[in-house]
Amino acid sequence: MSNQQKKNRGCGCANIPISVILLVLGGGYWWLNHQGFAMISQLLPQNLPIAIPGLNSTPTQPEPSAATEPPVNTTPSLPDSPIIPQSNQPASPTPVSSPTPVSSPTPVSSPTPVSSPTPVSSPTPKKQQAAIRGIYLGRYQITNNASEDKIRSEVRYYRSQGINTIIHGVWGNACTMYKSEVMQQTFGYQSCPNEFQDNWLDWLIDEAHKQGMEVHAYFEKGIKIDENSPIFDLAIERKWVVPGVDRTYPGIEHYILDVEIPEVASFFRDILVEFVEKYPQIDAVQWDDYLGYHAELPGKVDRTKKLTTFVEEMIGAMKQANPQVSFDLCHHNPYWAKNYFAADWENWNVDRVFIQAYNDKNFATEIDYVEKYDGIAISDEQLHRLPEIVANNKIKAILVFPNANKPEDTASKLNQFSGKLSNE
Repeated sequence: MSNQQKKNRGCGCANIPISVILLVLGGGYWWLNHQGFAMISQLLPQNLPIAIPGLNSTPTQPEPSAATEPPVNTTPSLPDSPIIPQSNQPASPTPVSSPTPVSSPTPVSSPTPVSSPTPVSSPTPKKQQAAIRGIYLGRYQITNNASEDKIRSEVRYYRSQGINTIIHGVWGNACTMYKSEVMQQTFGYQSCPNEFQDNWLDWLIDEAHKQGMEVHAYFEKGIKIDENSPIFDLAIERKWVVPGVDRTYPGIEHYILDVEIPEVASFFRDILVEFVEKYPQIDAVQWDDYLGYHAELPGKVDRTKKLTTFVEEMIGAMKQANPQVSFDLCHHNPYWAKNYFAADWENWNVDRVFIQAYNDKNFATEIDYVEKYDGIAISDEQLHRLPEIVANNKIKAILVFPNANKPEDTASKLNQFSGKLSNE
């Protein structure tokens, strides 16, 4: 009895026939091969990565982004390429392959951005593109209470005669042709004795620029004065003049303001700075041979170096106040200027030099100098020289001084002598 009970304990597997066990195992094997794995795979996650290289034949694709998209046009043409990036674009570096090549030239016709146009009435001063055809107008020529209409019509007349540059006096005999605070504070005078309209020069510059012309401010007589100067008595009293009388030109006695005196040097510097600030759209200022000391003054004093220092400082101050304005000079050739007027202008750092060829006897010699510099200045008595001047391709500019004080007639004759003088 006890032995029978012991045999019945456990699972009873030992009592199952071997043939039944083999039948179950065989049926299970068949089921797994045909249906079991499919059912089991449905119960597992479908996105589990397989971390064995080479077994994943269909890798998971990343989310699309702008960084992985190919550029729309890897070699854009210049007209379609933005020059100025839009303000709402991120400040990310531009791919190396996409910017416009440096070697590709910008088209000449590229417009100025609309956001910053240059006003017609106030263009940026620039060098003349065409050869300069200029005429001198004395400081009383278009002033004397002339109306705006008269001034503008005068400018248009000169333009019709082929003139593209007006060189108008704004200073002379140590006084200005505009109301000057520097003059008022220094001498108690606002300007030269003249009934000019306050805006005469503004009208002149504006109309000239509308006509495609330039205006150069002419500082007549430079550092010289005569007895008709409104400051003559004060200059003598303050001992601002160099001893002696300058008789460079027959019939005219000049006195030279001594720029070696600090107060005199400061006065001229302040006058020039005031002018280019008051008239910022002026294209150039021009001084002449009156910026110098005549060699026949009493005493053997070499003022060359000090004059050079003065001019350099004056130009430097002007350029700091308005770097757009050109500082020009119309003087004797460098040999005569240095040896007879202490004017070593080759070392003055001026922008342009026009050689005076008023001495017709030495005209051929002067031409040799003219060809090396920026142009020639002649008088209305030398208009017969125009054919040879115009035919000389080495002469860059022609300036005419009307000795007869009839600039309209001079301009007309200038135009008649050669059709080449009309603007292109």
